[in-house]
Amino acid sequence: MGIARIPTRYLIVILTFLCTSVCYIERVGFSIAYTVAADEEGVSQSSKGTILSSFYYGYALSQVPGGWAAQKIGGRRVLLFSFILWSLTCALVPLDPNRVFILITARLLVGVSQGFIFPSIHTVLAQWVPPHERSRSVSLTTSGMYLGAAMGMLLLPSLVKFKGPQSVFLAEAALGGMWSLLWLKFASDPPRSQHPKATASGFGESLLPVKDGQSQRTKTDKSQIPWRRIFLNLPVWAIVANNFTFHYALYVLMNWLPTYFELGLKSSLQEMGSSKMMPYLNMFIFSNIGGVIADHVITKRIMSVTKARKVLNTIGFLVSSVALIAIPHFRTPDGVVLCSSLALGFLALGRAGFAVNHMDIAPRYAGIVMGVSNTAGTLAGIIGVGLTGQLLEASKATDSDLSSPDSWRTVFFIPGFLCILSSVVFLLFSTGERIFD
Repeated sequence: MGIARIPTRYLIVILTFLCTSVCYIERVGFSIAYTVAADEEGVSQSSKGTILSSFYYGYALSQVPGGWAAQKIGGRRVLLFSFILWSLTCALVPLDPNRVFILITARLLVGVSQGFIFPSIHTVLAQWVPPHERSRSVSLTTSGMYLGAAMGMLLLPSLVKFKGPQSVFLAEAALGGMWSLLWLKFASDPPRSQHPKATASGFGESLLPVKDGQSQRTKTDKSQIPWRRIFLNLPVWAIVANNFTFHYALYVLMNWLPTYFELGLKSSLQEMGSSKMMPYLNMFIFSNIGGVIADHVITKRIMSVTKARKVLNTIGFLVSSVALIAIPHFRTPDGVVLCSSLALGFLALGRAGFAVNHMDIAPRYAGIVMGVSNTAGTLAGIIGVGLTGQLLEASKATDSDLSSPDSWRTVFFIPGFLCILSSVVFLLFSTGERIFD
């Protein structure tokens, strides 16, 4: 009865928040479970990098198709399908580091299915959320990623310790199945959607009164997606550059922090207690702070949309760059937790700049632009996670082990430098004005 009384748009935001939480529990969970299993089998760092990065190849391939499918079929249905697919894959695939082909195939499939999720979410939110709730709704939804990662870091190492690495896969599949049931029961298309293939209109347009002549436009506006304009637009590329940097830093830390703690600092994740979840919990907090600040300064006309996006993006990325570069200078778990918490927290603050900007410039094509942007973010995972494995393997050839800070300096300098570069790009080329009608 209580759930039935919640306005549908709030229920949609809550469900998409839970969606991103479960997705990132899965991603963190795989890196934790696979790291333990691979280290027990003596798998090399470069081989670990190959397996860890294989997810992102599938993820990259499905971003733009995911935006297209959400636009044509409907974000609600595509989101449900993708969840069911990756959950079944987790439930059925054995975690055996020696069965490389099966693991790579499974991670590619999970990556492809999860690649449909964020374009679908942006399409759904573009249909349901009005303009004055834009920043905080998107920030809340995306902050689920970080809460999921925090919960994964807190709980899953103990699950691996007591039940084994395979138990993580089964737990993730169960969570995916439960979310799918909730989405099937409570999610719906907007009131004015005449068909599941209805395209995502501007924020809240489908919820506003329809004036004479507008209803026909809503029904018949099925113009071709402006691919050429999207790919040649500088504000789009400003989003793309920052999405790439954000995910390069996030994926490197998400996939390699367990190795850094275990081999770089000689600290056991199981013995670190709740501190190991702090970087992702900080992301959850700062993401929502950024969304609230952005909506406040925009609705109160303290700043224009363009200025608000640029200020939050710049502050977030510049602070993150300093924290990332500082990580290898700290030789205790607490120091590394502090630096990584600052780095990821302020990156999350920056999402109130670049990540919401898809919907500022192209509300009607939010899923499409998100697909293009997130493809770049996924390429960052492929490049960053794989490159890190190669860098560590090269360092190991000159050092006896990976406990030397010199082995890790380049690993963390690269995302730190990218943060500076991409913030400059966003300052120069981004806009908060609507470009695509």
